[in-house]
Amino acid sequence: MSFDESCIFCKIVRKQAPSSTVYEDKSVMAFLDIRPLIVGHTLVIPKAHYVDIFDTPAKVLAQVYSVTKHVSTAVKSAFGAEGISIIQQNGKAAGQDIFHLHVHVVPRFEGQKLPSFSDLKVADRSQLDETALKIKEHL
Repeated sequence: MSFDESCIFCKIVRKQAPSSTVYEDKSVMAFLDIRPLIVGHTLVIPKAHYVDIFDTPAKVLAQVYSVTKHVSTAVKSAFGAEGISIIQQNGKAAGQDIFHLHVHVVPRFEGQKLPSFSDLKVADRSQLDETALKIKEHL
């Protein structure tokens, strides 16, 4: 499995950085975004380091999106969301700021407007951990 020592997501996979993990198997991991657009905002990543969709083998993408569907269902149930936004950015021009493939799972409600990613604040770890437990109950 490939890792990038400077990548925060690789550090999370190796348990060298904290995360509020909601799902993990041998190849995919899901955890709460430390700068959530809304409560329940979860990231799904491959454990191996791939920069973006262009760098990621199709088989790995299939695994990531299979887990994304599973996690999306749990997030929707956990928060009574009316919908889910799936966001996946590729390259700096598209807004990608962490260059390890990741899929955003964001609970949505009718009429809700989301803030810009650049305006987000770091969330409290204990609050993230509580949110992770709530999602895990629905997996």
